Amino acid sequence: MTRPSPDTEPAPFVVFDCDGTLVDSQRGIILSARAALEQEGLPIPSDEFIRRGVGLRLDAALARLAPEADAETLTRIVETYRNTFFQLRQSPDHQEPLYEGAADSIASLAQAGCLLGIATGKSRRGLLATLERHGWSDAFVVLKTADDGPGKPDPTILQDAILEAGAAPETTVMVGDTSFDIGMARAARVYAIGVGWGYHPTEELARAGADALIDDYTELTPAIRRVLKGLIT
Repeated sequence: MTRPSPDTEPAPFVVFDCDGTLVDSQRGIILSARAALEQEGLPIPSDEFIRRGVGLRLDAALARLAPEADAETLTRIVETYRNTFFQLRQSPDHQEPLYEGAADSIASLAQAGCLLGIATGKSRRGLLATLERHGWSDAFVVLKTADDGPGKPDPTILQDAILEAGAAPETTVMVGDTSFDIGMARAARVYAIGVGWGYHPTEELARAGADALIDDYTELTPAIRRVLKGLIT
């Protein structure tokens, strides 16, 4: 996928969250969080509470699950989580499926001339493993992860993605499943589309300021067309 030249009008830039938006990775996240907390003898919150932290940087998400943990304990929790998730990913029955329609949407948006990017709370190592698993290693022009700046809803990684892609905020759309994604988009002054199949309820995405809400991937391109006033065909 190529970037626009400096002399051309910026192409529409569609930036996706990963976990809960492109892939359903909750099984590995929940198992890893539980293992990390159990290792320290800490209480285990509900699966729903664990899911609600997906999208934050890993250290912030785990600190939310163990608010009484000191810095040394939190460091161990993060390390155990990473080791557990890595081991799960090596298992032949590891499940991290794409949401239905995600692959078709990525292909059709690229064909329509959109630049595609990712802004995620995952580590770069984790994101690259996910993209390779699904044959998407070359599908996105920009990848921004927890290794590249402050976590969501801080807008830094999204703003950096726009600059790196040669795009413009007024023709950029952030697609995500959490209020963290919508908050990041609002702070970066770009459009935000909330998806209804992820880890935060759509009413929460609406309150956070989503410009559009969709229930499945067949609705994504029409929603992008609406918010960008027909800039894509």
